[in-house]
Amino acid sequence: MRLKPQQTGYVATKIGIDLANAPFITMPKGKEAVVQACKMIIDANLDKEHALDEKVKKILDENYDEIEFQHADERQLFFMIKKRLAPEAGVIMNYDDRYNDLAHLILDELYENYLAEYDVNENQVKNVIFKAFKAFSDAYDEIDDIVYAKIRGMEKEVVPGSHEYELMYEKFYQEELLKRGML
Repeated sequence: MRLKPQQTGYVATKIGIDLANAPFITMPKGKEAVVQACKMIIDANLDKEHALDEKVKKILDENYDEIEFQHADERQLFFMIKKRLAPEAGVIMNYDDRYNDLAHLILDELYENYLAEYDVNENQVKNVIFKAFKAFSDAYDEIDDIVYAKIRGMEKEVVPGSHEYELMYEKFYQEELLKRGML
């Protein structure tokens, strides 16, 4: 998933905002309860992917000598192994399919815990959740470019990877999300 662990809260908030704005949905326990439930499901999904990544890294490490001998591209091997092991790890590699699956999981969670009530077809509610994922995903690259440009344009040079850089990146990223109504 293109999401970084620190971004799951942003996506969950976007889903909460979009559900709150949908005229056919009510949230008996409030938007924050919905956001927390969404974040929990998205985090669990990312954890599964992280576990898969670690498994793939271990396989690559165990075969390091052979990979070096064959002059194989480690990034390409990583992706190929990950793609092969993904189904048994319960990880969906296609982003649209993954967002759709997450939308179903979130909808089930919201319904089972009385976090969302609606009197329309549940596909309409699922589509609101799916579109929130897509909107965040589509905006990510654009926001990322804007944030990097802002940091590069600062008078004071900030070293990429430093703590100060990460703080500036997070601050500018949140500002852009706020401008777009995603926070």
